[in-house]
Amino acid sequence: MAYYSVLEVTPTSEDWIPGYLGSAGAILAKHGGKYLARTGSHERLEGSGDNPALRIVISWPSKDAAVAFMNDPEYKPLLAARTGGSNSHHFLIEGKDDFA
Repeated sequence: MAYYSVLEVTPTSEDWIPGYLGSAGAILAKHGGKYLARTGSHERLEGSGDNPALRIVISWPSKDAAVAFMNDPEYKPLLAARTGGSNSHHFLIEGKDDFA
């Protein structure tokens, strides 16, 4: 079953970004993840609230793969840098339709 990570990220510091971008993608790929979108080009079509600076969508082959990425010892310092230098929200979504 496919899973998707949907992240909302607003940097509070840009110090972490070059190191993160340079390393996170390789670790993500090692766990079978694939970026579907990493962009500041997004717009709210419904609802209200603050918009994050960036939205990221990642596909995963399984929940285990997504969790393994988040727990990877190589990723831990990058995660700490991202969460320490941004307001981040990460949602893991199972690729199914519960209402079909």
